[in-house]
Amino acid sequence: MKMSKISTEIVDNIKEILEQRRPETWEHIPDIDLYMDQVIGYMPRQHIGLSMEDGETLTPAMINNYIKEGLLPRANGKRYNRDHIGYLTAICLLKQILSVGETGILLKNQMDHRDVPDFYQNYCTTLDREFSETADKIKSKMSGEELAQLALEMAISSYAQKLACEKILQAISGEEDEAKA
Repeated sequence: MKMSKISTEIVDNIKEILEQRRPETWEHIPDIDLYMDQVIGYMPRQHIGLSMEDGETLTPAMINNYIKEGLLPRANGKRYNRDHIGYLTAICLLKQILSVGETGILLKNQMDHRDVPDFYQNYCTTLDREFSETADKIKSKMSGEELAQLALEMAISSYAQKLACEKILQAISGEEDEAKA
C-alpha cells in the first residue's frame, strides 16, 4: 500500500511539529501580568495541541477549575503572571493524559522540590527529549503499512506508559498520605 502525496505531507508536517514546536523559554514568557483573555490567547504558543484545528481548548472556566482544584495558584487580582503561564503550559499537556487529581499529585510533588522557573525548565527539557525521540521514529516516505505499525507501537507504548504513570502517582500519593498520618 503506497502513501498518497497528501498523506506524506501530513506525516512530514507531524514530524516537523514534533521537531520544532516548543513552549517559550522562561525568559521569553511575558514578564508582565496578563488578563484572562490574554492568557487564553497566549497559550496556543505554549502547547502544540491548543489550536482550533486540533480540537483542544483552554477556557476561562477550565482555568478557574484548575485554581479551585489547587493545580494553579490564584490570580493576582484578575491578572496572571509568568508563574501561571508556566503552570498552565504543563497542565494543558498533562490533562491530555492524566486526571485532574493525578495532575495535581504530580505538580505538587514537582513543586515540593523546586521553584516554578526550575520546574518549567525541567518540563521543557523533558518535553524536548520526548518530542524529539517521537519525531525520530517517523521517517519520510513510510508506507501505509509502516505508518500503521508505527501507530500501533505508539498507541501500545502510550498505554503502557500511562498505566505505569498512574501506578507511580498512586505510590507517591500513598507515601504522602502515610507521611501526614
